[in-house]
Amino acid sequence: MGKEAMRILLYNPDNGVTRNFMPHLWMFLLQALTPSGHEVLLIDGNAQPMDEAGIARFVRKQRIGLVGIGAMTRMIAKAYRVADAVRAAGVPVVMGGPHVTELPDEALGRSGGPRHADAVALGEADETWPQIVADAARGELKDTYAPVDETGKERKPPLQPYPSIPWESINLDQFNIVPKVAGPLLGRVGGGWRTFRIIPVESGRGCPYGCEFCTVTGFFGDSIRFRTNESVVNELLRLKARARREDGQIAVFFIDDNFAINIKRTKSLLRAIIAADAQVYWVAQISANLLRDEELVDLIAASGGKWIFIGMESIDPTNLASVNKGFNKPGEYAAVLDRLAQRNVYAITSFIFGMDNDTPGVAERTLQQIRSWPPGLPIFGLLTPLPATPLYKRLEAAGRLTRPKHWQEFVPFEMAHTPLKMTIPQAHAEVKYGWASSYGPEEIAKAVDSLDHKPLGYRINILVARLCFRGIYFPQMGRLAWVRVIAQNRRTIFKLVREVFVAWRGALSRNPDSPRSYVEAIVPTTKR
Repeated sequence: MGKEAMRILLYNPDNGVTRNFMPHLWMFLLQALTPSGHEVLLIDGNAQPMDEAGIARFVRKQRIGLVGIGAMTRMIAKAYRVADAVRAAGVPVVMGGPHVTELPDEALGRSGGPRHADAVALGEADETWPQIVADAARGELKDTYAPVDETGKERKPPLQPYPSIPWESINLDQFNIVPKVAGPLLGRVGGGWRTFRIIPVESGRGCPYGCEFCTVTGFFGDSIRFRTNESVVNELLRLKARARREDGQIAVFFIDDNFAINIKRTKSLLRAIIAADAQVYWVAQISANLLRDEELVDLIAASGGKWIFIGMESIDPTNLASVNKGFNKPGEYAAVLDRLAQRNVYAITSFIFGMDNDTPGVAERTLQQIRSWPPGLPIFGLLTPLPATPLYKRLEAAGRLTRPKHWQEFVPFEMAHTPLKMTIPQAHAEVKYGWASSYGPEEIAKAVDSLDHKPLGYRINILVARLCFRGIYFPQMGRLAWVRVIAQNRRTIFKLVREVFVAWRGALSRNPDSPRSYVEAIVPTTKR
């Protein structure tokens, strides 16, 4: 059978907790790597919710010839249900991502359960995807595709050269964070806020740390690969040009597992961004130990960095050592966050409860530290044994797994093993306490008020971010839930609204002919 043109759907399932604030890069990357002659459609379930029946109708109506599904462990149950519905509609499915890479027999029905996929792509699919498409077009899909060299050894794709993702032409409507009703109004007001999208960009892959609970080293490896500075800068310039053309805003999330793992290289990239006037707002994940470097933090701020995700995990050094993350030094956390805040860069700080040295009260002990830091976005989770990680293997050997296949019936914020020094209900209560104490109306008001000495835009920023991040734990995906949240925080919201009108009047009196100045008086933007 000869090669035939296909319509391909790449689908990322929703995570079942909250809407993601950005799409997943893998879809755009594989779209760019698809051989010419095929048409690729994208659906991210976090931004465009569809149930299994809806997906099945979609693939039939659109005459899809192949569906690619990528999913992390927490999304895999939904991914399997969607794959089953698609296959029942007569369309082949190829699945990939960290979970399928670690448990390919589960997806292929070789471990006692039903078969969910016609084929699986193991590891990074940059080099195997074109072959998968070619085989599917001929109706000759193999069960397994693995990135190996001529000797059968696993091969990690280089990031030089890097595929050019056509951000300037991709339909990004489903990823616009600005509500539809607000877009036209903001467009008339000016300031470039008709649309706002958070776009994933990678500058490198891999992490050498090997934390016990993490899947990154197993999937991407411990050898770090980087794109060229020129490649990253050109991508940022294209994104910035699109935002300007559409009178909108774009922010970038550098999805590198550790953006500053090679500090010399990161400084070089940030200098290149500044020199090319390619600054956009950006977020990245960086370990606390790497943020001791004053020059690095200066460059983060000058290049557009606004939020840094820091996996602090615990304020207990014993806990950190037990999961192979002893390079984190809790005694340094305050200095690191102050160093960022002095440059108007703030932190998303991640904590894990249920670790082996945790005891009841761990949430309040952690919050006592957090309250002494600059305002940020603390998030709390439970230690989760993901398949094939050293943590999973250790807990399995010790007989401590309570739900060995917890991903088959995913329940957010629920333990899958027995902690050593507290009960499972106590661990659940600690996480709830952390979220409730950090994202209640009083705490949100305190965070906003703590920035009274800053321009109004910073207070609006922390308010909006806190209201959104609250939804990671507390259900607020529907309109009614949002109405309740706004009502609970009405005093803080009304206070800022009053300040907005005062700022607008001042801007209007100074420059009555420029509506853009109204917004820029409130929300400082990166160089446009």
